[in-house]
Amino acid sequence: MGVRPPSNGDDDEPDSIEFGIAAVDAHLRDSDLSFPASRTAVASTLGEKPVPYDVHGNDVALGEILEEVDREEFATRQELLNALHPHFEEYRKRHSGGVVQQLRSFLPF
Repeated sequence: MGVRPPSNGDDDEPDSIEFGIAAVDAHLRDSDLSFPASRTAVASTLGEKPVPYDVHGNDVALGEILEEVDREEFATRQELLNALHPHFEEYRKRHSGGVVQQLRSFLPF
């Protein structure tokens, strides 16, 4: 997931803010983890990495989300991301600030 941040005319800002599995994917691309990979290998390589789970930059350790996944091995990077996705969504819903916070996440400021 990614959201384009508001522009204030400064071209030095990133094109988007990565959160959820998009942020995990960025961590995976920067790591030396190879696939197939076990849950243990993923946890030891990336488990302590903070991953933003919403557009506001709130984060959670990847290991905490990985504990919710009921698989022991992932054949590909995409398979890992697919397994993590529903758990990130559920975590985001459980830890959102309510209706006002959800509405604010849709606004560009």
